[in-house]
Amino acid sequence: MKDEWRTLLLLPRMVARTPRLARVPRGDGSPVVDIPGWKAPEASMAPLRQYLRWLGYDARGWRHGTNQGRPEADAALLAEEVEASWQRSGARVALVGWSLGGVIAREVARAVPQAVRRVITYGTPVVSGPTYTMGATAFGAEESARIQQAVQELDRRQPITVPVTVIFTRRDRVVDWPASIDRFSTDVEHVEVDSTHLGMGVDPDV
Repeated sequence: MKDEWRTLLLLPRMVARTPRLARVPRGDGSPVVDIPGWKAPEASMAPLRQYLRWLGYDARGWRHGTNQGRPEADAALLAEEVEASWQRSGARVALVGWSLGGVIAREVARAVPQAVRRVITYGTPVVSGPTYTMGATAFGAEESARIQQAVQELDRRQPITVPVTVIFTRRDRVVDWPASIDRFSTDVEHVEVDSTHLGMGVDPDV
């Protein structure tokens, strides 16, 4: 976890990169829902939300508070909400997930691909659930194995078809970075950044 404490060093870097961040393409008003990581409050995604709103997107929190580590139940609930939003407005929703939040985003896209425009994950374990993460002990060996088997079966039978952007860092000390590589989705791009897991939320490159 030593590298993770370098997160504070990213704040001056964010300020220095402000002119570049101000020049990125403007948003089109489409909805974006962000999902926090395990045990992280909804406020942890606030900097990203504010930036996306400033760009012109309709950025929203997932509105379920702190992520308590129930990815299957949370994905099922959010899938219903995303589909309802799409049915009302006709606008497909982009999903941005940090760490475990990205797992939930992926499963929403798998369940209701017609309602999802794109999935963006950072620091997210794509393979084996919590097995290759610091959360493995909390979930336990039996539950980790069950989740790993379930994810493998889903990727085999029903790969994610919406565009996926995977942002990862080799300096991740929370999720073993090879576990973040998506070898299963049909339309995926990988972007490597020089960040830490905890720093991804305020890293200007992310």
